[in-house]
Amino acid sequence: MPSLPLVSIPGASPDTPLVARIESKPFDENSYVLFRPGAAECVIIDPGFEPAAIVSDVVQRGLVPRAILLTHGHSDHIAGNAALLARWPGLPIWIGRHDAPKLTDPDGNLSAPFGVRLVSPPADRLLDDLETITVAGLTFEVREIPGHSRGHVVYVMHASTPPLVIGGDVLFRGGIGRADFADGDPAALIAGIRNRLYPLADDAVVLPGHGDLTTIGWERRHNPFVRDLAAERH
Repeated sequence: MPSLPLVSIPGASPDTPLVARIESKPFDENSYVLFRPGAAECVIIDPGFEPAAIVSDVVQRGLVPRAILLTHGHSDHIAGNAALLARWPGLPIWIGRHDAPKLTDPDGNLSAPFGVRLVSPPADRLLDDLETITVAGLTFEVREIPGHSRGHVVYVMHASTPPLVIGGDVLFRGGIGRADFADGDPAALIAGIRNRLYPLADDAVVLPGHGDLTTIGWERRHNPFVRDLAAERH
C-alpha cells in the first residue's frame, strides 16, 4: 500500500513539518503522522480505529515513531494505541494529565455505550498546561482547553511557518466540539477557544480531529459558534 498524500499546508515553508492524515471510520476521525522534512523520526497523533493504515504509512515512509501524542481520551482518538504498541513495543503514550484516566476506563472514554468497552495501554507521560515538549525533533506547547473533555489539550507548534495547531475536538472548520458529555462544559470550551486559540496568528493552521483543516483567522471571522468579539464591535 503506497503512503498517503501529504496534507497541503497553506503558506508552508521548506522547513514546515510534513503531515499525513489517516481518516478512521466509523467516526471520520483524523489521525496524523508528523515529521520534519528529511527526518527519520515521527510522532503519531490520536490513532483511531484504523491503526493498520497508520502503520502502513509510517513504514512506507521509512519513519520510526517516537511517541503517540493524544489530544484527549475519547475512544475514537485512542483506539489504535494497543495495535501501535504491538508493532513498536515501548512506544510511549503522552496525554494531558486530566484525561489520562480515560485510557483504561471504557465508560470515561465513551466506548462502553457502544458495547465495545475499549481500553488502551496506560499513559507513559502526563502533560501539563503550558508545558513545552520536544519529540522527533518537533517542539510543541501544550495548551489545556477543557469543554469537550475535562483534560483535552491542543499542541501548538510556534516555530513552524505557518504555526500549526493539533486541535483535536476543540475547534473545527465552522464548528466546535461537542460539549454534552459527562465532563463537558460549553462555556469552558468557548472561553478556551477565545482565550487560548484566537490570540494566535491569522495564518496559524488548525489540524482538527474531524473534518478539513482551517486557520485561526478564518475561524475568527466566520465561525458561527465562537465569533471574534472585537470584530463584531466594528
